[in-house]
Amino acid sequence: MEDRQTRQPQNPNVKKLIETVPFFAGLPHESVEKVTRQAVTRAHPANRVILLENDWGGSVYFILEGWVKIRTHNLEGKELTLNIVGKGEIVGEMAALEEVPRSTDAITLTPTTVSSIPAQDFVSLLRTEALAGVRLAQLMAKRLRQLNRRLRLRESDSLSRVADTLLFLAEGQGKAGEKGTEIPNLPHRELSSISGLARETVTRSLAKLEKKGLIERSQDILYIPDLVALEQIIT
Repeated sequence: MEDRQTRQPQNPNVKKLIETVPFFAGLPHESVEKVTRQAVTRAHPANRVILLENDWGGSVYFILEGWVKIRTHNLEGKELTLNIVGKGEIVGEMAALEEVPRSTDAITLTPTTVSSIPAQDFVSLLRTEALAGVRLAQLMAKRLRQLNRRLRLRESDSLSRVADTLLFLAEGQGKAGEKGTEIPNLPHRELSSISGLARETVTRSLAKLEKKGLIERSQDILYIPDLVALEQIIT
């Protein structure tokens, strides 16, 4: 008798989630299918809050398109940008692991598509698949390494700090293009928040880097022709 139990066509949004996020690569099909079964995909405009500080972490989010700013505020209420993440990255995993309220906000910088899965499904995957746990540990190690580098550069000159901010963005989400590595040409206020410099200082530093031929800017894209050359000016 012919087997009537045929596999249902995969939801296109779930297919894109699996193909876009490196975290799922190499995991058993059954485990990935189970954890993404309740995935919800939404498109957001720029400047839309995805996660709010102090909210409970009921979901883990995966960025399929766009850029998202992770921010908090200091005691004086000044905004601090902790990270900018993009396509293929995970957001909201810390609150899911610790079962505590979220410690940061997540806000879209560009039109962004995000897929979310229930936090309990994410944690269950980590418990059953060792490779998933390794992937998450690697992600956290990468973010800690980036943070340590930025802290070391706090005493450097402004040009070095702006250059390192661009390298930080390129390392996380840079794409190869005809003119070199491409990253979004973010507003200077965002680069100011990441580097800890005044916006006017960021503007002057970008102009110097452009004059030296180390970067090139269009309306939406910032190009880095040679990452090594840009890194060599950091003191």
